[in-house]
Amino acid sequence: MNYTSQHPMNFCTLGLAVIETEAQAIFELTQKIGPDFQRACELLLACKGRIVVTGMGKSGHIGKKLASTFSSTGSPAFFMHPGEASHGDLGMITRQDIVVAISHSGNTHELVTLLPLLKRLEVPLISLSGNQESTLANAADVSLDVSIKQEACPLGLAPTTSTTVALVMGDALAIALLQARGFSAEDFALSHPGGTLGKRLLLHVDELCHSGDQLPIVSENATISEALIEVTAKKLGMTCVVDNHGHLQGVYTDGDIRRTLTQQFDINTTPLKHVITRNCQTIHKGMLAAEALAIMQKHSITSLVLVDENNRPEAVLHLHDLLKAGVI
Repeated sequence: MNYTSQHPMNFCTLGLAVIETEAQAIFELTQKIGPDFQRACELLLACKGRIVVTGMGKSGHIGKKLASTFSSTGSPAFFMHPGEASHGDLGMITRQDIVVAISHSGNTHELVTLLPLLKRLEVPLISLSGNQESTLANAADVSLDVSIKQEACPLGLAPTTSTTVALVMGDALAIALLQARGFSAEDFALSHPGGTLGKRLLLHVDELCHSGDQLPIVSENATISEALIEVTAKKLGMTCVVDNHGHLQGVYTDGDIRRTLTQQFDINTTPLKHVITRNCQTIHKGMLAAEALAIMQKHSITSLVLVDENNRPEAVLHLHDLLKAGVI
């Protein structure tokens, strides 16, 4: 039977039912954050080795994600496949480590097989189980309750709500540890140096600015036409304007040029100081590129002058430089 043509289904309704089921389970998880969660965090924080996350099937996929989250937020971790662990990979675990095992039933054969070996190593065990009476939960030093009332799957078979709840509990552990360790945004960027986030958090304006011969700069007593030549030559859409002592007085930009040309100024005789934009936005050495971008966005401008402690221009940062660097 062709259900699409004869019995059209409302997929939006079906999708909403899944989301509502899982959202309710996550809400109910808030009632399970208590002494056991506190103890689990204390054990993880005290770990001098690594957090070894393990789980079978869909729980294993959740475990891989959690191991990655722990590692990127200041708690070194890796995922260990429980099946492979019984065939040699258990050697990856040291007595300095701690194990986080995920199992909805709490009786997964591959995990249960590891329990005596973990006890022999005297490695602390934290379980995330949907069955607090299970073998895994009873063997754990701390068992976190991730039980659910129902899977989002109408057959009650496909792990859906159960894996979502386990993931959220794991994220709660990781972020609680992050805050306890005083883990900063720059710490996070150090483990993500290749991505856009790392560039936003680690890159400084000093590395991107135009300086030396590339710096557009003219005197405030220069004529408008002389400024036009400098703007055109340096190709940054602006020039810095300084007084006789080299102190920044303002900038003369493409926008200023357009405004000037609509007014009755003689570009060959009018001093630039009569038409510049004063009180322009500036930056300093050591400022993060992301901070400079925020200034540009706030004031709807495309360039910033980098000045020294005496307000003398040293370089210019253009929006295109941030684009090329991947900061945007």
